[in-house]
Amino acid sequence: MSTFWSRFALAWVAAASLAAQDRAPRQVLAFYYDWYGNPDVSGRWFHWKDVNASARTIGGSTHYPVLGAYDSHDPKVVAGHCRQARAAGLTGFIVTWWRQGDFHDAAMPLLLDTAREHGLAITIYYESVPPREKPSPEGAVKDLLYVLERYGRHPAWLRVRDRPVIFVYGRAVGQIKLEGWQQAMAEINRRYSGGALFIGDQLSEKAAAVFDGIHTYNVTGRTAGMPVEEVRTWARAAYPDAVRKAGHKISCVTVIPGYDDTKLADRKPPRPTTDRHQGRTYRALWEEALAARPDWVLITSWNEW
Repeated sequence: MSTFWSRFALAWVAAASLAAQDRAPRQVLAFYYDWYGNPDVSGRWFHWKDVNASARTIGGSTHYPVLGAYDSHDPKVVAGHCRQARAAGLTGFIVTWWRQGDFHDAAMPLLLDTAREHGLAITIYYESVPPREKPSPEGAVKDLLYVLERYGRHPAWLRVRDRPVIFVYGRAVGQIKLEGWQQAMAEINRRYSGGALFIGDQLSEKAAAVFDGIHTYNVTGRTAGMPVEEVRTWARAAYPDAVRKAGHKISCVTVIPGYDDTKLADRKPPRPTTDRHQGRTYRALWEEALAARPDWVLITSWNEW
């Protein structure tokens, strides 16, 4: 974000109404990916491929990061990201998480400790329910009890009314359906002292009846190919509707600066590409997000290259 938007985001967080605070203090959270590794830090490449530092290109990515093909386990990188996030007015990260003991999971302690130093909150984005062949509520329970017991009491974990928060990606929602999540959350809250809050990736009243809040990961499917004023018109209708559907649960709206994954070889064209329009897309979405007065604004994303 620019300095202007940093001040805007910080002021919006600070100016939460009493009614909003009764539900959840305002947050500006960016989806964050800790799945990058390079040979210098982790001994081999993780996630990056076909890296050409001299040409500043990476296979499958439209853009090349300013830091190059960095490693998510590098303390200097994580500290730099946290400093930048804090300066930009973010209150925390929603961090991709896949399974117990994998590369992503191993990055969590460093990220949590560093976030605490910079006054940021951390939660996970629960990506996929095990077992792979037949996902089950029991698989979600085992995974998320592991996460909560291992990390949920860390001072940097995102909390509402002293309950740790977890975001659930749409893939995971669909794998066991709303009924399965109702079962899984009930069991987790029975077994985890104090319980937890779950924010599901589905903007519907049915989802709001099950989860403690609702959100969506990416709006590019609706904004692709639009000029800025059409983006604004869409958001002016969609964002208040998302808040309405959340009802008394935690409401979230998602903003994007733009979106372009056309260089991902494993995705068939046409891909939904949202033009940045020299920053005007981001500005329009932010303005309509603030006007809708959700509890939380989410940003897609910090670093899904």
